[in-house]
Amino acid sequence: MSYQEREIAKNSLPKYLRVLDSDEGIRIEDKIGFVFINKTSRRYCVNISKNGTDEFFYMYNAEEVLDFLASKIEPTSKIFAY
Repeated sequence: MSYQEREIAKNSLPKYLRVLDSDEGIRIEDKIGFVFINKTSRRYCVNISKNGTDEFFYMYNAEEVLDFLASKIEPTSKIFAY
């Protein structure tokens, strides 16, 4: 099995969040560090990793995740789906 990752446009993020499977994820790179987003059957896990510290936040739908990310990521952030 190979690991595949592709860059996605910021305006595609809502679609990717809504259809995210439990074996998939989203990685966001910007000045603050990394944001990793995964989903279990019940909720989303958003992991913000900066300066060697991880913070985990849990949300129940894609809209909550998008609202949370709005103040956390830069317009120039690179977003990857894997």
